[in-house]
Amino acid sequence: MTSFVYILKNKEGRLYIGQTTNLEERINRHNRNRVFSTKNKGPWKIIWTREFNSKSEAMKYENYLKSLKNKKYIEGNILNRGVEE
Repeated sequence: MTSFVYILKNKEGRLYIGQTTNLEERINRHNRNRVFSTKNKGPWKIIWTREFNSKSEAMKYENYLKSLKNKKYIEGNILNRGVEE
């Protein structure tokens, strides 16, 4: 099953990293305040995505990105690559 890791950004410049099998629905949930971590902090815009062949691969990469805990590194090294496929 195809899964995605994504990075969202809000108008204050805050980043959110997540993973899903249905990207469009997940973003809609973020922007409708249906996700606890992003509730009342939007609107959110997708600024980066990467597709994976399995949910387990996506979860591993999501955890890797979250482990960086460094917005400047993510912006300089991950986001500069743009949308990956």
